[in-house]
Amino acid sequence: MERAQQQSSDSILATLSVDLLIQILDRVADPRDRKSWRQVCRGFLLAEALRRRSLRVLRREALQGLLRRYAACLERLDLSACPALDDHALAAALAAGAGLWRLRSVNLSRASGVGWRGLAALAKACPHLEAVDLSHCVGVGDREAAALAAAAGLRELWLDKCLGLTDVGLAKVAVGCPALEMLGIKWCLEISDIGIELLAKKCQNLRVLDISYLKITNRSLQFVSSLGKLEDLSMVGCSHIDDAGLQFLNNGSNSLQSVDVSRCENVTSSGLISVIEGHKYLQNLNIGDCFPELAPLFLSKLNDLRDSLTVLKLDGFQVFAPSLKIIGLNCRNLVEIGLSKCKWVTDEGVSELVAGCVNLMTIDLTCCHLLTNKALAAIGDKCKNLTCLQLESCKLITDKGLDCIGTCCLNLEEIDLTDCTMTNAAMKYLSRCSELKVLKLGLCDKISDEGLVHIASNGKKLRVLDLYRCFEVTDDGLAAIATGCKRIKNLNLCYCTRITDLGLKHLSCLEDLLDLELRGVHYITSLGITAIANGCQHLTELDLKHCHLVDDAGLFALGQYTKNLRQANLSYCQVSSMGLCNLLGSLKCLQDVKLVHLTRVPVEGFESALRASGGRLKKLKLLTGLRHLLSPGLIQMLQAWGCRIRWVDKPLNLVP
Repeated sequence: MERAQQQSSDSILATLSVDLLIQILDRVADPRDRKSWRQVCRGFLLAEALRRRSLRVLRREALQGLLRRYAACLERLDLSACPALDDHALAAALAAGAGLWRLRSVNLSRASGVGWRGLAALAKACPHLEAVDLSHCVGVGDREAAALAAAAGLRELWLDKCLGLTDVGLAKVAVGCPALEMLGIKWCLEISDIGIELLAKKCQNLRVLDISYLKITNRSLQFVSSLGKLEDLSMVGCSHIDDAGLQFLNNGSNSLQSVDVSRCENVTSSGLISVIEGHKYLQNLNIGDCFPELAPLFLSKLNDLRDSLTVLKLDGFQVFAPSLKIIGLNCRNLVEIGLSKCKWVTDEGVSELVAGCVNLMTIDLTCCHLLTNKALAAIGDKCKNLTCLQLESCKLITDKGLDCIGTCCLNLEEIDLTDCTMTNAAMKYLSRCSELKVLKLGLCDKISDEGLVHIASNGKKLRVLDLYRCFEVTDDGLAAIATGCKRIKNLNLCYCTRITDLGLKHLSCLEDLLDLELRGVHYITSLGITAIANGCQHLTELDLKHCHLVDDAGLFALGQYTKNLRQANLSYCQVSSMGLCNLLGSLKCLQDVKLVHLTRVPVEGFESALRASGGRLKKLKLLTGLRHLLSPGLIQMLQAWGCRIRWVDKPLNLVP
């Protein structure tokens, strides 16, 4: 009977054309539903394969099969979370997916095991490749750049923190990829003016360029100024650049819309004035942490940008009320203002600012210690479109100020109240903001379950909740959050010491939870961790540091259910060699693990567990004392696999 029903179902599905199935699939929004959909039958799987344009791979062993299935239509491939990826695995997968003719973008960020052979195979297999991200691949150098330069059609390349890259490698890229439009070489410390000169000559189509933290001089800006299509220039922390260099940008020969010179310690208002004079259509200007005080002439020059400037960041300046008044008058189209850690920002200054800048959507007032509720009243009155408000360490602000925000700024999506003097009443006011997605309440030690009940009452869209050191929060508060905020992805409960396993059982219904921080939650045990592992199977990051009652049973549960876990902090847990070996051997996606002060794990246990990881680890934190106890062969093997080990200089206490 069952067989007959199955045949009948298959025959019905067989009558649906692939085009019709694709139209049905387009109406399935939830990724989990799409996954279930493609498992119905072969026809559904074929339709999904023909429709898929992007793919993110979490397991190396699945890479070949996935590329073989999706090669025909794939345009974007993300391998940044694929552990232990190396040249052989990448080349073999590309060969299996022969016919990747549509592939345009590949993300290999932090894929430290990939070298020139893998990149050469990539360039050869994907003739239409346009974008590659190799950021934080610290082993990438000139040879890898030369291999990638064979992809002549590259338009976007990110090489941030590729520490082996020099002028030679940059020259290879510049000559081989003249169509480049976006390039990031942030923290590539071996690149000098010579490399920038050749880049500017060969890649005249550059629109976005990030040269932050390079040891370049003003000569590089002279070359950069010749890039006629340049729109976005970031040079954060370039300490050898000064006003003379910025003068080169005054010629206006390019189309600069965004300039970031934050942390350029030798830049003054004079140099910035020359930039403004040369570019009357600047939209984004970040000058944070440069010179201490805003000069009157610079402020008056902002009037030249009155029609275009939308983002202005002044972090770390001395900003007085008259300066904010001028900004309010001259920059009426601002949608974002950054005043983080600015001294002398007062209620009067904020009132003057928002009186003119009524379109502000993002306001960063972090550590503006002089502000009171009057500032929030002014913001609420004028900035009706506010979506993001940063108030960390503004300790003079009270619940009353949040009443204004909750009443007037109903589009608010993000608010940071870390280290503010808030009580449950403030949460009642914020509960009016039904669009709230990010709520940070760290160090607000007067927030209790009552406040969380208010948030949960209208928190259907909440994605991020930070309750760091909210000591009054208990299991009842977590029950409210689990009921009303089912879409939470990031939850910080560090040092919420009244939470027990019952609270974690409540949270186990949060199927979208990705990042859970439980550091210092002393009363939770492996029972609570088992509940989380069983219910939150999409978890990717977990912090259990100082959870002294968590033992092997918790690790076994994590190893069985949380197959996507990529980052784990197990320091100070009461786990043994058996639990550690099981976890590191079971989790195929685990890449970053902290193993400090595991006093029940002997040297042999660390040795076995790290070998069981199978070369998947990219980051590892251990006590320095283990450096001379672990076998040199193991350490060399880990480093050869691309694992960066951080040695912590603290006393080593292990079981004999």
